Amino acid sequence: MRRFFAWAALSALIVCSLSIAANAADAAPKTKDNTSPDAALTKPQSSVTTGSVSVEGHRINYKAVAGTIVLHGKGDNENTPTASIFYVAYFKQGADASKRPVTFIYNGGPGSASVWLHMGAFGPRRVDTNDHTHTPAAPYKLVNNDYSLLDVSDVVFIDAPATGFSRLIADTSKDKRDALMKKRDKQFFGVDQDGQAFAQFITRFLSRYGRWNSPKYLFGESYGTTRSAVLSNILENQDSVDLNGVILLSQILSFDTSIDGPESNPGIDQPYFLALPTYAATAWYHHKLPQQPAKLEPFLKQVEHFAMGPYAQALMAGSTLDPAKEKAVAEKLHQYTGLPTAYWVKADLRVNGGMFEHELLGKDDLSTGRLDTRFAGPSMDPMSKESEYDPQSSAISSAYVATFNNYVRNTLKFGKNQHYRLFAGFDHWDSTHNHNQQSLNVMGDLAQAMKANPKLKVMMNGGYFDLATPFFAAEYELDHLPIPQRLHKNISVHLYQSGHMVYVHVPALKKLHDNVAAFIRSTH
Repeated sequence: MRRFFAWAALSALIVCSLSIAANAADAAPKTKDNTSPDAALTKPQSSVTTGSVSVEGHRINYKAVAGTIVLHGKGDNENTPTASIFYVAYFKQGADASKRPVTFIYNGGPGSASVWLHMGAFGPRRVDTNDHTHTPAAPYKLVNNDYSLLDVSDVVFIDAPATGFSRLIADTSKDKRDALMKKRDKQFFGVDQDGQAFAQFITRFLSRYGRWNSPKYLFGESYGTTRSAVLSNILENQDSVDLNGVILLSQILSFDTSIDGPESNPGIDQPYFLALPTYAATAWYHHKLPQQPAKLEPFLKQVEHFAMGPYAQALMAGSTLDPAKEKAVAEKLHQYTGLPTAYWVKADLRVNGGMFEHELLGKDDLSTGRLDTRFAGPSMDPMSKESEYDPQSSAISSAYVATFNNYVRNTLKFGKNQHYRLFAGFDHWDSTHNHNQQSLNVMGDLAQAMKANPKLKVMMNGGYFDLATPFFAAEYELDHLPIPQRLHKNISVHLYQSGHMVYVHVPALKKLHDNVAAFIRSTH
């Protein structure tokens, strides 16, 4: 499963770059009496404030609730608190709650807080960062978000267990604490465990705020799309919660399609030909193609046709591929990516994401971004085989973290004397899904949810310049969902000239907002 954690390594990368560590010392709010920190976590907390936002010229007054919902065990342990989950909910004032949609929003990681979508996409305030270059250091600017989703839906940003201000709860007895915390880790840090935790949070939220009859949507980014597939299946088939829509941003459902380290899974060639259109889009953006097309989208249609035809066939031929045919395919790959023909031949026609990021601008000792290949930065080691960091993460992460830490405490009035954890910092993520020990694949979960609720609509959004979750791989996954043909009409796809975090590019953020808003309006 090295590919799984290579893909999830964004967590480790940013944690290291920001020197953020999750430790037991700040596991809970400090208390004024002798009660233990974990005892304080067993009680829901909340801070209520009000504000307004102008969304594409329309003023919206809202109530913001920053707080926690306490999760409990199941069966004989249903009265035992297990985790305190932090959320920020924005409710439009004066709206009819029974008809007003509610959208649950989360990032991925796995084990990432939802600061990215909160501060970058759909919250009422947005951090202002440079489009495709490194954002200067503080002070950063927090601006009105003209593209908040509050014009069409109430929104709830959820921090995954042990991220943000979310905390796992251990026994108050010191001698039992360490053992129980290890048990809690296993209870939350895994594909199925994570899905169950989010399902419990959502049902408890619906009860607390009387929103059971509201139109309901899931919005996940990156691993959050993996979570959404699992979560939609749980809600539809276990909890009898019919969803109106599932909105996916930068999707990955099958990790066999990941271009991060596919060489560790020999014989599976899908990642290479599914990533080719993203390589081509990146080379087009940086003007590294031998013959530069005027427009991106028509060019990508040619690349996709080649990827699914001659390129895929050449890869599947393996050692039986004729050398002359190999050279011809390599030459075409050069035309589509800018990488030398000889490089493609030497790589056996198989270039992974890190290799491409390092090589495309290698003559200038630059590496492209992984999450957004429009970004570029100095190569850490010009002589290495692959890129050793992500210039996009380095360019914008500090701005997101700093602005949210100020915003949550000064505006939302929550989190004083608490540490906001960007990532959970777990030692192991259980990628076993439904007792399947093979590579993680949740396509079946989304399919089951769509079968259980034939009215369920699914929307996929992706960036052309995303090498963490290439857009063509996402389309391939959706085209191969095990659902009846008639249900494929419930799926819509929208692509943007941006990267993994589509909303970093403001014109793409506007299109993302407008497309998601139209999706919500049409599905309730």
